[in-house]
Order: sequence, then C-alpha cells, then structure tokens
Amino acid sequence: MAHPTFRCVKVSEIRYLVDAGPIVASLNERDQWHAWSVQAMSVIDEPVATSEITLAEAFHLLKQHRLSLHRLMDAIILGKLIPISPWNHAMRMDELIRKYPLMDAGDASLVVLSELYPKAKVITTDVHDFKIYRRFKNELLPLLHP
Repeated sequence: MAHPTFRCVKVSEIRYLVDAGPIVASLNERDQWHAWSVQAMSVIDEPVATSEITLAEAFHLLKQHRLSLHRLMDAIILGKLIPISPWNHAMRMDELIRKYPLMDAGDASLVVLSELYPKAKVITTDVHDFKIYRRFKNELLPLLHP
C-alpha cells in the first residue's frame, strides 16, 4: 500500500515543536503520559515540527514497539510531523550544552528551534528541565506541558 506524498509546509506555519516524550507517549499506551500526550496532540490540527535528533531519540525509545514505529513513520510521510535539521546551528547547541551540564543534544536542538521559530510552543513532558532552559540567553521557552 502506497503512502501519500509528504506535503511541504511553510516555516511560518510551524507553531508547535514537540519533544521526544510526547511523541513516544502518544504512541505507547503504557507510557505514564499517554493520555495527556494523545489529548494534547489531538487538539492541534496542524503539522508539528521536531528536530532530527529528537526524532531519532523517539525512534530509539520505540524500537520494541513495531506498530508505534510504523505510526511514527506514517506521521512523517503524511506531513503531520516535520523533522528539521538543527546542525547548521551546532555552535549554538554546543553553547547551550556547556551552559546546562545535564542538557542533551535533543533538548539543545529544541531550544535552538525555539529560537528559530519564536512563536512556536514546545510540547514536552520534561517540564523540570524545559523550565530551566532559556532561549535568546534569558527568555523562558513557551511550553505546552502537563
């Protein structure tokens, strides 16, 4: 069965960035954040973006859940989830990782994307860390969280 072609989305249309936690939780019924993630994602009637790093993290966490892996691929193919490369901003990611000793590359990539798309809200279940992180040196990230 062929999948529909990935549709292009204008940068100005990106109003949400999603962390790996809600991606995984929305696809895994056993996840503690499943109900919240499904509800949060279902009310958004537009494409959601994430970094390639965050997407790789989600694929890794879902490796034992084959059906969830296929659903995640379908979301990308259908243009519901848009992967964005953060690597043109590796120096900024490095700066963030040095500033926040417990920050990983996925979180750094989302902070960078939040700087590139400042109107976008970050959907995350990792409230503790994302309330500490700052974009543009001292600005809180706009979050959608449980």
